[in-house]
Amino acid sequence: MGLQSGGFDFMAMDAIDFASLLCSRLCHDMLSPVGALNNGIELLADEHDPEMRGKVLELLSDSARASANKLKFFRLAFGAAGGFGDQVDAREAKTAIEGLFGGGGRIQLGWLVEDATLSKPAIKLLLNLALIAGDALVRGGRLDVGAETSNGITEIAIRAEGDRLVLDPELRLALLGQVDEDKLAPRAAAAWLAHKLAASGGGAIQASDPAEPFLLFGATIRAA
Repeated sequence: MGLQSGGFDFMAMDAIDFASLLCSRLCHDMLSPVGALNNGIELLADEHDPEMRGKVLELLSDSARASANKLKFFRLAFGAAGGFGDQVDAREAKTAIEGLFGGGGRIQLGWLVEDATLSKPAIKLLLNLALIAGDALVRGGRLDVGAETSNGITEIAIRAEGDRLVLDPELRLALLGQVDEDKLAPRAAAAWLAHKLAASGGGAIQASDPAEPFLLFGATIRAA
């Protein structure tokens, strides 16, 4: 198994520009469930058949649940969720990942985090890596999430395996810090955030070779 690590160093992106990229990513991901809610409400207004209304209400319920789960995940991965303390309950991260990928049984989650709490940067790094790996499972599969803290360092491992794995090359480059910030696209915002979190925490991210039949991310970050 070959792992690649990044070594490029670019001037820090303007905070407003980066916030705009994250907002664009969030809006893109929320468009589908919110759009389904809007369509469902329009159908409900015109539909009088009880059976069809029941199906529309089911659609509205699924879309509302998906919207809430996405917002909870993004709030913890991108925002200030978890309070203002240094440590975050690891179960919050597990719940967020389960909400995002666990519905419908398309992706099986393996949770290998024994620490009761992790530092807030470590939680965000773990969630963003899990987001990228989970999105790469185009046809579903298995997503394993692991983390362990020892000697002041938190080590994170994310593994995805499925029938079809698709990782955008730009996301890989952003994770490894090998992309010019001025050319960063919204779809790579989470990857760049993960890279900056690891780098600012004195760590780094590694990624398995694209030729491997699985996707593996490894990351280190200071525990405090």
